[in-house]
Amino acid sequence: MSLDPNIDPRLARLQAVIRDRKSGDTGSSYVASLFAKGREKIAQKVGEEATETVIAALTGSPDALTSEAADLLFHLMILLEDAGVDLGAVLTELERRDGISGHAEKAARAE
Repeated sequence: MSLDPNIDPRLARLQAVIRDRKSGDTGSSYVASLFAKGREKIAQKVGEEATETVIAALTGSPDALTSEAADLLFHLMILLEDAGVDLGAVLTELERRDGISGHAEKAARAE
């Protein structure tokens, strides 16, 4: 399992585990079962976890929000892997936006 040195080691390890389990036994691996169900199901799970994260943010404890945010990040990383988008590319995009006003960045995307 090769870890990307440009990504936080915890995220790099999770990314490596997701890649390792991607083609595993669907009966014993939740990750493999999601990949087997396809991108639509994976995206649906991301949506569900995003909703649960919002609900926890509005009504739950910090522990509940932490747990839901972890679920959201986990499922988002599975979706990125399924789509062939490397987490490092996402982090690079965030770095590119550093220091740019959110309003200016959004306006630039609309052009």
